[in-house]
Amino acid sequence: MSNIVKNLFIISIIVLQFSNVNAQTFSSTKDTILNNNSSRFEFPPLEVIIDSVIKKHAMVNFRNNHVGVKESTLASEQIYWTRNFGIQADTRYGNLSNFATDSDGINTTAALTTARQFNYSVGVYLKIPIFDFLNRKNQIKLAQLEVDEAKSMLEFQKQEIRQTVIRLYQEMLYKNKVLKIRSKSLADAKVNMQMVEKEFKNGIVAISEYVRINSMTANMEAEYEKAMSEFITVKQMLEDMAGFVFGLTY
Repeated sequence: MSNIVKNLFIISIIVLQFSNVNAQTFSSTKDTILNNNSSRFEFPPLEVIIDSVIKKHAMVNFRNNHVGVKESTLASEQIYWTRNFGIQADTRYGNLSNFATDSDGINTTAALTTARQFNYSVGVYLKIPIFDFLNRKNQIKLAQLEVDEAKSMLEFQKQEIRQTVIRLYQEMLYKNKVLKIRSKSLADAKVNMQMVEKEFKNGIVAISEYVRINSMTANMEAEYEKAMSEFITVKQMLEDMAGFVFGLTY
């Protein structure tokens, strides 16, 4: 009798140790899945991304150049009146021929003289076109309005970019949180699936329950892959716009 009790005691210890080993195995498996599937990215601040996108954006560069063109036009209009004021010079060098005749009523005398000369003249001129004089103020005002318009379009473009980046940034944070939730759910499902497989092999769980748990695990894995794809898509869109990869040195 004492031998039977002793054997039962030994068997109980073995079963308890085996259960503890299984629990540790399941826990270790769950931690491994979580570590492998959890996304670990360091996102830069929102303002850093916005500034980088604005500097890199082709339309912003176009708007900046357009402002420069309009400012040059304004500067040209402001000095446009000087085209009516200037200095004119004329130089001539060559042979100068003079022909003269002299008549006393009886005889006529003709004389031809040739001399090499250098002639020059310098003068200042000022023209006052009535149209330019009356319309100059309007031309300058028009050029100034075009500059203001170009600057407004530039600020509008920057504002649109800011709003787009903010939406994508918040969407990226949301997708990252969803991915972490899906990752944890998938890790729990896989641990549960391991336990069900063991119980199914031992005849404890019916085949219908095994199929149901297996189907649920497959669905969770599909949801995880979908969440991963959505997160990577929005993250790469922002990276392309900003010109650097998040989580790396830039």
